[in-house]
Amino acid sequence: MIKLYQFPISHYCEKVRWALDYKNIEYQKIDLVPGLHLKATKKLGVKSSVPILQDDDFIVSGSIKIIDYLERKFPQNQLTPTEERLKSDVLEWEMFLDNSVGVNCRLTAYHILLNHPSIVKGFFTHKGPWYGRLFLTFAFPKLATKMRYLMKINEDTFNQSKQELHLAADRLLAHYQQNEFLIGDRFTRVDLTAAALFAPIMMPDGYGLNWPKDVPTEYQQLKREFEEKLNWLPRIYKSFR
Repeated sequence: MIKLYQFPISHYCEKVRWALDYKNIEYQKIDLVPGLHLKATKKLGVKSSVPILQDDDFIVSGSIKIIDYLERKFPQNQLTPTEERLKSDVLEWEMFLDNSVGVNCRLTAYHILLNHPSIVKGFFTHKGPWYGRLFLTFAFPKLATKMRYLMKINEDTFNQSKQELHLAADRLLAHYQQNEFLIGDRFTRVDLTAAALFAPIMMPDGYGLNWPKDVPTEYQQLKREFEEKLNWLPRIYKSFR
């Protein structure tokens, strides 16, 4: 059986979960705990990043490469157009979204959420090993500091990332106001990517995670800032997730 090594909270992992589910592929989720995940990823021959897909002895990491692999091996419910021009447009959009939305959304969300350990611990240990919560009880302060350092999370980068997210959201909204889909006349991996990578801000049903009932005030404000620009996202989740 295919195995997906992941963080449930990760929007890059959500991209892969969505692709697997959309294609009706049976798979097993291996939920890892940040900070403890390195032993598992190194054993698989990957330095640190998830998602990682294992199909028997074949291992592939990174959401784009994983979806490429799934498209080749499991041709049902294709997410990539076969027409070369449309295919090129889809892959160009996906790279833009991964780099401009994925990275900035992660930084923006964590800048707020790392100040709320109880919420983040719940995300990090969701359906993970029993010892994950115990580990984070002691290790979270150090882990949060390391995350801020490695991801360069601070007030300046938060404001810059939020600005870039607004620009990306404006660009997406302009497309969705005129078209049902971003590329062509059907749902593709670029619609999936756009919705999945913005999902942590909008917290839609279907993500596979229990969103907190008491959302921090700063996060509520962040969601309100983007609700109008991301009004297409709930439709995509409801129709295709």
